[in-house]
Amino acid sequence: MGLKRIALLGAIMTAALLSSLFVSSMASADGGHDNGPDPVAVLLASGLQGASGATIGPDGALYVGEGTTGVITRVDTETGEQSTFASGLPPAVNPIGGVIDVAFLGATAYALVTLVDPGAGGTSVSGVYRIDDADSNTVVADIGAWSIANPPPTDFFVPSGVQFAMEPVPGGFLVTDGHHNRLVFAALSGQVTQLTQFENIVPTGLDLVGLKLYIAQAGPVPHNPEDGTVVSLSLWRPTPRVVASGAPLLVDVEGSRCGLYALAQGDYPEGAPEGSPAAPGTGALVKVASDGTFDVVVDGLDRPTSLDLTRDAAFVTALDGEVWRIDGVFSGDHRWWGGCRGHG
Repeated sequence: MGLKRIALLGAIMTAALLSSLFVSSMASADGGHDNGPDPVAVLLASGLQGASGATIGPDGALYVGEGTTGVITRVDTETGEQSTFASGLPPAVNPIGGVIDVAFLGATAYALVTLVDPGAGGTSVSGVYRIDDADSNTVVADIGAWSIANPPPTDFFVPSGVQFAMEPVPGGFLVTDGHHNRLVFAALSGQVTQLTQFENIVPTGLDLVGLKLYIAQAGPVPHNPEDGTVVSLSLWRPTPRVVASGAPLLVDVEGSRCGLYALAQGDYPEGAPEGSPAAPGTGALVKVASDGTFDVVVDGLDRPTSLDLTRDAAFVTALDGEVWRIDGVFSGDHRWWGGCRGHG
């Protein structure tokens, strides 16, 4: 069954804080270690409640959705200063849910909200919301209602699905549903269309690079490392192709001018029930290698949930409400035509 950020957020109310960890272990795309300094992870922000998805905004700041409170928080990527960007979104009615991802179309922010509909015990809409100002918003697409009317062929127990991540495209958003195992398009007009129905592979984070879409897949419970996969597909022919596999419980993927990176939440505890997060301190930032495997860039991450990249750094949002800035991921020679040396 689809696990999605359910696995990432399932123990959010009781998860222990391990904020001092971040053991850095670095390898370049070809396995080398001598082309630049090792990455350095620094705690940028903490105290976020029910944090999961995040995005770099048009101003260069990191915008993090706080599912517990229905708030989007702006985090300065240099100083870590936090400020409320938007409030009044439906808060989680269960230990998981609420605002699960954030994205921008131009200068306008949107939130992906999940597990707040009546079928999940709430009174709101599960879907895409437009942020109108600091304390008001508008429902753009009711993905939950569409999902109930269009059940998937794979097993499920939440009729409205568990929407996981969204990626802006002209006219709307691509949205993964990790419980219903599919990719949908939510148009700004409100129309929802299925693009791809997967088998039980639990699609999670996604990123559009040019006209190619990359999707991270956690794989079914117990989320064995060999099931952690990144696939690609084109928007005009949404048939997935495996790009790399072999990282445990993949939750996000991001492309950069220096390569394709993914975020593994870590080792799934043996015998743990569906909905459990990875074991603490076993997550990793990895890079897709040319042979279809992953090279470890930074390991020892504590239950990460979201990855965002800028030219200079990687930003990892974690289950315990922390945001870490990792410098040195792309150290080396950045050429203007997009090539990279060193760890990038």
